[in-house]
Amino acid sequence: MNKQLPIRIAVIDDWQSVAEQAVDWSVLQSMGSVSFLHDYPAAPAQMAERLQSYDVICLMRERSRFDKDLLTRLPRLKLLLTSGMRNAAIDMEAAAKSGILVCGTESGKHAAAELTWALIMAVTRNLADEAGSLKRGGWQVGLGSGLYGKTLGILGLGKIGQRVAGYARAFGMRVIGWSENLTAEAAEQHDVSYVTKQELFRRSDVLSIHLVLSERSRGIVDASSIALMKPSAYLVNTSRGPLVDEAALIAALQQHHITGAALDVFDQEPLPRDHPFRRMDNVLATPHIGYVTQEDYRIFFSQMIEDIQAWHGGRPVRTIG
Repeated sequence: MNKQLPIRIAVIDDWQSVAEQAVDWSVLQSMGSVSFLHDYPAAPAQMAERLQSYDVICLMRERSRFDKDLLTRLPRLKLLLTSGMRNAAIDMEAAAKSGILVCGTESGKHAAAELTWALIMAVTRNLADEAGSLKRGGWQVGLGSGLYGKTLGILGLGKIGQRVAGYARAFGMRVIGWSENLTAEAAEQHDVSYVTKQELFRRSDVLSIHLVLSERSRGIVDASSIALMKPSAYLVNTSRGPLVDEAALIAALQQHHITGAALDVFDQEPLPRDHPFRRMDNVLATPHIGYVTQEDYRIFFSQMIEDIQAWHGGRPVRTIG
């Protein structure tokens, strides 16, 4: 394309207002201007009004939805950048038809798995309640559950699931796994016992979800699956909210069909203020911070800058779609 100077670049989804300091954006000054927008996602019409004057938009994966409706309202947009190399919130077909190039970045290798393990430790040992009690002037308020000798079930044995499996073995846990694409041979390579989906839910003391969200996987943790879980079991989701039937999980937690859940992802984000997960005693919820680390942000934003420079030079890199 004929890139006229100066180009206008928007960095959105910067909910913590940290993007500007994370890396040196001044290297783009010769091309144009960079604006940092901190608003949460809104309806397409409002998003279009907010973003219609920008040529390049940098976003965090799946925080803001860029569907056909929004993309067609942004005639000036030529380059859309996302953290990671996959973003289910972008309508790739509509972007291509509108002549919008989509590029991504690499991701950190450890942050999501580390958070998963932190949540497993926290929910099984009641850390939030115990720490809260101490800060309020109290002392011990409950009885936690240990992990040694227990069974960790992993739904989706990709890179993150493999790392979580390694942590579990270090804590003396048995590890079982299932996904639609997993084989017994592949599981064995990572010292994980392959089981059926029904066995995974029945046998797990802690069930951790590590699947990619797709139309095939959406709602894969449904009411019938949750009903198979032990009353003493915990469900942990640091992958994507829509993988779980949220209404079914809420019902199971309210009726104490399972002991608790640790959740970093939700159907709607940010989580509505009146959502039950904000009030339930047996839910430990965090605001989608699996990849929110200094190290990951430096990767995301520095590579977005590289993507812009490469695109502007006529040789785009890390293209998606």
